[in-house]
Amino acid sequence: MGKPRFFRAVLLLLVVAAALFTGCEKSGKAPGTTGAGAGVPAPLRVISTAPSNTEIVAGLGLGDRIIAADKYSLGIPGIPAGTPEIDFFYPDPEVLVNLEPDIVIASEHNSFGAGEDPFKLLAGMGIRVLYVPTSQSIAAIRQDIMTIAASLGVAERGEDLIREMDREIEAVAAVGRAITRKKPVYFEISPFPNPVTMGRETFLNEMLEIAGARNVFADKTGWIAPSAEAILERNPEVILTNVSFIDDPLGEIKSRRGFADTAALRNGAVHLIDADSSSRPTHRLTLALRQIALAVYPEYYGQ
Repeated sequence: MGKPRFFRAVLLLLVVAAALFTGCEKSGKAPGTTGAGAGVPAPLRVISTAPSNTEIVAGLGLGDRIIAADKYSLGIPGIPAGTPEIDFFYPDPEVLVNLEPDIVIASEHNSFGAGEDPFKLLAGMGIRVLYVPTSQSIAAIRQDIMTIAASLGVAERGEDLIREMDREIEAVAAVGRAITRKKPVYFEISPFPNPVTMGRETFLNEMLEIAGARNVFADKTGWIAPSAEAILERNPEVILTNVSFIDDPLGEIKSRRGFADTAALRNGAVHLIDADSSSRPTHRLTLALRQIALAVYPEYYGQ
């Protein structure tokens, strides 16, 4: 497994781990700023410590304000080439202070490595720290966009970004509402031998419902680790995966004992969904939504 795919896998599993520990509520640090800078003019020097936050900043057209970001953010379009890299798991407060940021947009994931708030020192020095919790619903993602936009002094751009996201969602939803036969779908986030999928109260489950499908694990809540037997018992007609850190995720699914008998494999309905847009709680989830809709219902969304 190459390093980039390994790191992406670890990040995705951290998202799942955070949800498992916190349930489906936005928890940990409440959204908002700390430090003496709240209410000051729009920050021009931004540090982003998580790719979801970076993606929103770039979506607001302010990627050029980012002076440092975590390694997972550096490939996001709109981020300046040569942007300094900071450690996602163990962000060094002294390094961040020396970069002289106006604001640090942080994630609850950043405390996994340190075991405590790694930004406490910055807030104590008067540097603004905006904590963005892990969002598990599309409504919460809208709030995150507005929170980040407001913190950067571009609330109107945030509203525009949400309107565009909602326009794309509605384009899919308009078709999905007319679909009367809801195909049962299994969406895999982590492969065997440690599979992970999701139940209700997650934005991925919402996306399946918007597309007109039925999550075979919708009777569960949050992120779950199903057994092979549980998957086979529910006999999905479509299997989706966003696993990107093994060489052949579709082939791995097709080779599993017993899976050849599922309706999905009999019909050749096993599809790969973009990993970033289906795992990051940002406006770009619409890319994954379109892919999901087309994969499950090519007869409705294929035109």
